[in-house]
Amino acid sequence: MATKHENGTVLVRQEQKLKPPPMYQVILLNDDYTPMEFVVAIIQEYFNKDRETAMQIMLMVHREGKGMCGVYPKDIASTKVELVLTHARKAGHPLQCVMEEV
Repeated sequence: MATKHENGTVLVRQEQKLKPPPMYQVILLNDDYTPMEFVVAIIQEYFNKDRETAMQIMLMVHREGKGMCGVYPKDIASTKVELVLTHARKAGHPLQCVMEEV
C-alpha cells in the first residue's frame, strides 16, 4: 500500500511476512513396564483419538520405540507432555512423553 505525501514523494509500506509459529509433535516413548492398555487410555484421553487410532499409535510405540500423538503449538504441546507425565507417575508407570519441533 502506498501513501502520498504533500511534497509528492510516495512511500511504499513493506508488508511484513509473518511466519507461523513453530509447531511441535508430542511423542510417546516405549518402555518395558507401562501396560499397553494404559497407553491406549492416555492417547484417547489427552489426544482425543478414537480407540482404533489410539491402538495404532500404541502399537507404533511398542514396535518402533516411539509414536507421534499429535502436532500442536509449543504451549499446548508442553501442557500435554506435562499432563501425560503427571498421569503416568500417579499411576506408577514410567511412560515417557516428549515434544519435538516439526
